[in-house]
Amino acid sequence: MSKTKLYIIAGEASGDLHASNLMQALVDQNGELEFRFWGGDKMQAIAKGGLVRHINDLAFMGFLEVLMNIRTILGNISFCKKDIEEFAPDALVLIDYPGFNLRIAEWAKSKGIKVYYYISPQVWAWKQNRVHKIKKVVDHMYVILPFEKDFYKKFDYDVDYVGHPLLDETAKYNFDTTGEFSKKHSLDERPILAVLPGSRKQEVSKKLPIMLKAVEGLTSHQIVIAGAPTLSEEFYKELNPSTKIIFGETYELLSNSHVAVVTSGTATLETALFKVPQVVCYKSSQVSYSIAKRLIKVKFISLVNLIMDAEVVKELIQKECNPVQIKAEVERLIKDKKYREKVISDYDKLEQILGGGGASKKVAQSLLKTIH
Repeated sequence: MSKTKLYIIAGEASGDLHASNLMQALVDQNGELEFRFWGGDKMQAIAKGGLVRHINDLAFMGFLEVLMNIRTILGNISFCKKDIEEFAPDALVLIDYPGFNLRIAEWAKSKGIKVYYYISPQVWAWKQNRVHKIKKVVDHMYVILPFEKDFYKKFDYDVDYVGHPLLDETAKYNFDTTGEFSKKHSLDERPILAVLPGSRKQEVSKKLPIMLKAVEGLTSHQIVIAGAPTLSEEFYKELNPSTKIIFGETYELLSNSHVAVVTSGTATLETALFKVPQVVCYKSSQVSYSIAKRLIKVKFISLVNLIMDAEVVKELIQKECNPVQIKAEVERLIKDKKYREKVISDYDKLEQILGGGGASKKVAQSLLKTIH
């Protein structure tokens, strides 16, 4: 019997994580699979030899950055189509990364290739008209946020809500009572203030100096930067030579942190699931921000507040994302016991709203059932 061939595309670090868990769930249920993929180290660990392009070469952020790299992006799309044709997969599995993946989906559908989409593009935030295209070109859409099913229903499109994959991922980590984590990284006894500046060079360059300036001189806590595995130590040291950096262990770090300063994105939800009170920071180029402000149709930028439909965590955006305001919120999260407790209690409610775990397993089962 010939193997089932799957072509998977993830373009970012979070996509690499969720795709790798899906790949593992697929392998657990059916060993007769062959993968070819765009992704990162985690996907590579599941299927050695199947990597086509690494996420390090794919992530472009903001309107200006995309425009500046348009030739590279168009070249990647063209190469990807050729590569899919040569591989001749039984199905294409797309993980988020909409600017790229929706173009590939449209082309694949025209070639008669089955298209599965896991982790919906955030069409509810902006470009809602993309739903009409998604309906035409995606055979199965698996969503991970509770309000997305209702959103798609308004467009008469039935999608599968599978729960959030981060629930399974974060459940693997606990607070280290043995002190091994601190010993391993030569940390002292003070509680940890984690700084999560993102994973892309541009956003880290823009936000990290502001975040660190805000917590400068905070002697009650030790400051630790969550270093992205895709960026070098030299890069961080150029921005700040003295602050502790821990690479590739963000979940271990969060599970041992007391408070966090976090860039917007998936990291806000990860921090919440570890029950770490946080302040959310967002700053981009003025041009990108002005365009986004006109287009985006949501009240909040952090997933925590979006899911709860309320301001659970403080969002400091653009001009408000400055050392003075970040510092004030960090101090409140540390010193105001009632405020801390309220944030953590809201995190508990958030976890209940997200439902049970098992997202990867549910997607794998559905995919294998419907693929042939």
